[in-house]
Amino acid sequence: MSEARRLARPAEPQPQDFGSSPRRWFAATRPAFLTITLVGCLIGLATAHRAGVRLDPLTAALTILLALLVHAGANVVNDVCDADNGSDDANLSRLYPFTGGSRMIQNGVLGRDQAARFGGALLLAVIPAGLWLVWHSGAGLLAIGAAGLVVAWTYSAPPLRLMSRGLGELAIVAGWLLVVVGADYVQRGGFAGLPTVAGLSFAMLVAALLYINQFPDHDADAAAGKRTLVVRLGTGNARWGYLLLVLAAYGWLILQVGRGALPQASAAAAFTALLSLPAGRTLLSHADTPAELVPAIRQTILAAHIHGLLLAGTIAFGHAGELYPQ
Repeated sequence: MSEARRLARPAEPQPQDFGSSPRRWFAATRPAFLTITLVGCLIGLATAHRAGVRLDPLTAALTILLALLVHAGANVVNDVCDADNGSDDANLSRLYPFTGGSRMIQNGVLGRDQAARFGGALLLAVIPAGLWLVWHSGAGLLAIGAAGLVVAWTYSAPPLRLMSRGLGELAIVAGWLLVVVGADYVQRGGFAGLPTVAGLSFAMLVAALLYINQFPDHDADAAAGKRTLVVRLGTGNARWGYLLLVLAAYGWLILQVGRGALPQASAAAAFTALLSLPAGRTLLSHADTPAELVPAIRQTILAAHIHGLLLAGTIAFGHAGELYPQ
């Protein structure tokens, strides 16, 4: 990896960067990656708007805040679990800030127990306001919220440790579908098909980000007993999985536009394949050379964000044609 490329990435956090400042708690949540959850909420709000629901600013804002807290809590819990199993300590191929965790525990910015209490507090903090939203929107939100908390915890934590069992991608798809469905439900007050139809391609692109991030972490994960999908398949075979995942996402989108389940304008979200496919080509060539994957990871992040924003915009404001699964 060239010196210029190395310096283009931010330095890992160190205790002297924060002192006792509350900024360290915020940094521990990996805030740069929380925006993907905001995008998921926007898709859900867009599908409710599409159905003729008048959006309530207070409940919409609270929904976004709670979804961000769950994501933040899941990030911190993931760091704690990877500190416990030793994978982050042993990760010499990490590409900070994309892989290898936040490094807050490893670099002594936070203690392991401090981080564990913080992660649990973030997830527990969701419950009171979430129950108020349940009272406001309907009992179905209780199931959505409970499922979201379960996914956030079991993704990393024992006994299920879904990521370590090769089920991380399924958990990510389920988690971000719940974000979209939940944001829609709060406004609509009931379940509908459109949020799932609209959110699935986005959720699969979010899962593609998890997937490509597993390649730099492969050796450390394998040594720590984390049997991620990439570890199970081996990098030579697993590199094709990224292309299968993103092609499934774009195929789903085009199918739903073609059958009238999404506005025709939503096909514009497929143009993010211009980011996803070059990322896949890079992965095919450099699956075993992690330092070369930084551009592909950045393209994957951009693809998921732009795809979701285009979906939200075209669903909310596209031509008011017939949509089957309102």
